[in-house]
Formats: sequence, C-alpha cells, structure tokens
Amino acid sequence: MTEISRRRGAGALRRNTLWCWAFLAPTLALYVMFNGWPIVSGLYYATLDWSGLSSSKEFVGLANFVEVAHDPYFWNSYRNSFTFMLGVVPIHLAIGLLIAVALNRKDLRFATGYRTLFFLPVVTTAAIVGIIMIFILAADGPINQLLLMSGAIKKPLDFLGNSKLAMGSVIVISGWKNLGTNIVYWLAALQGIPDELYEAATVDGCGGSRLFRHITLPLILPMGAVIALLNIVGSLKAFDLIKTMTNGGPFFATDMVATYIYRFAFSSEVGVPRIGYATSAGIFFGVTIIIVGALSNTLASRIKANSAK
Repeated sequence: MTEISRRRGAGALRRNTLWCWAFLAPTLALYVMFNGWPIVSGLYYATLDWSGLSSSKEFVGLANFVEVAHDPYFWNSYRNSFTFMLGVVPIHLAIGLLIAVALNRKDLRFATGYRTLFFLPVVTTAAIVGIIMIFILAADGPINQLLLMSGAIKKPLDFLGNSKLAMGSVIVISGWKNLGTNIVYWLAALQGIPDELYEAATVDGCGGSRLFRHITLPLILPMGAVIALLNIVGSLKAFDLIKTMTNGGPFFATDMVATYIYRFAFSSEVGVPRIGYATSAGIFFGVTIIIVGALSNTLASRIKANSAK
C-alpha cells in the first residue's frame, strides 16, 4: 500500500510539473524571441562593420569595442549617465517618500485626488512632456517670465541651451515626471506597516518625528532598497525625455549613452549608420548596468537581512 501511494504521489508531482512548464512555455517563448535572441544577435553584430542598410558585412572582431573604449564622446556620455542618475535618484527617493508620508495620513481629505495628480505625469508620454517643457523653459516661457517679474534674474535664462544649466534642467523635469511611480512604491511600503505599532508608540508618548524615525523608517528600509535599485537601473537607461528636450546637447552636455547609441545606430548625424559600433557601445554599457545592478542588489539583500534581525 505504501509503494502504491508513493507511485501515485510521484505521478501527481510529474503531472504538476508538466502543467507548470505548459503554463510557463508561452512566457519563455516570448522571452527568447524578444530578449534572448536580440542579446545573442547583438553579440554577433558587435563584431561586424555593418551599416544595417546594406548586405555587405565585414567581420572586425573586437575592433568596435576598442574604438568605443578610445572615444572621448562615449566616455562623456558615460559620465553624463551617472551624473543624471545621481541627480534623479535622490529626488525619487527623498521627495517621493515625503509626499507618500503626507498622502498616507488617515485624516487627509481628497487623498485619492492628490495621488491621481501626482501620477498623471507618469502616464503622460515622455515626448509630449519634453515638447511642453521646451516651451515652458524657453526664454519667453512662464518660468523666465516669473523669475523676471520677481526680480530674481535680470535677463532670461537659457535652461536647455546653456551647457551649465541643461543637465540640471533635465534632471528636475525627469524627477518630476517619474515621481508618481515612486510615490506609489512608498505608499505600498507605508501601508504594510501595522497600525498597532503606531498606536502603541503613541501611547508611550512618541511624537510624529520619533514615530517616523523609530518605526516608519526601519520598517520601510528593505522596500526602500528595492526602490533605489529600480531607480538606479532605470535612470541609467534614460533616453526619451533627453532625446526630445535636448537631443544630447548643448555641446553634448546632456548626451547619455542611450542617445550616443541612437546617434550611431539610426541617425544621419554621423553619416552612414554603424549598427555594429552602436551595438558594441550598448553591450559595453549593458555590462556596466549589470554590475551596478548586482552591487545594488547585494546591498539591498544585506539591508533586508539586517532589518530582519
């Protein structure tokens, strides 16, 4: 009887395993088609001198990678990508948390409406946001008019045409546009904290700042590490808003690796497109993102482990 039960259990396990693979098969097939194959083909294209427009392809081995490593414009875009990340991520984490704490109050009226307003820029197309911001930040735009009327400046500022102001401008706009997503993340973390903890601490005489420092912050720290990881990786891949607002200018001051790759792969700015060279630049930076992501994930895991102790 025991042997029969064991065989039935093994058969049921095999059937369950087959069903699991059957349900996973469509997802795996789509992943191979849209992620796996592009990665493999990209490794191949990176070894070619190919425009992507003609049938003639010349195998050059690692020459594209060597050229990328010696191109100062690539390293400029590389540095700009990390500058952008260091500017945007603190906005998303700090300001997003402060707004989420305010919106999470039980006695806040019209909280749903406020959340909707903060999330509207997220669902607005980046190209539309970029075009609108070009007009808003223009010399005769409302921002300059307001600053002139208040006496803060004597002549209009060229926010997107000045190499010293352009990066800060796109950081602020990008931080504002994607702030809603991070507010939702923080709200999910805050709403996972039991109300009993706040009630017990209030009875013991803890005020607002002490509640935040001793209860809220330690409990949302693991989730905060995950939010930081998502923001770091996402900001390093910034493209659409930069492309629309500045196209990497002025004088490559806001040129990101994504716009650098686009310029060589699809644009006529550098003459005939160079798919192989652009692909090698993408792989070069992709490895960097993997390393940064792995380090961030390790740090997040340590934070979670320390918080669980």
